[in-house]
Amino acid sequence: MGTTRFILAGAAVVTMLASSAFADDMTGMVTRIDRLNGTISIQQTQKGTVGASAGSAGALQEYRTKDAAMLDAVHAGDRVTYSATDTNGTGTLTKLQKQ
Repeated sequence: MGTTRFILAGAAVVTMLASSAFADDMTGMVTRIDRLNGTISIQQTQKGTVGASAGSAGALQEYRTKDAAMLDAVHAGDRVTYSATDTNGTGTLTKLQKQ
């Protein structure tokens, strides 16, 4: 019984972290654009790290896009602000804006 509670508590924490990761606007740098597959890779910029440089790199994530216009608006190396949703374990961009 104690093990079951521990596993369920761990699953709840992971679910909360995963859903909150996509809740706010994030910033990052475009590292790769794949127009054939409709995906874009973004290196997320870490926020709130004491003593780190402004360009401190975070997680690299690949996202699907809703339309090709999002991919045409940016190039590799561009700094962007973006929002995404998680659909069945796949991140999908809902907003992408060049800084």
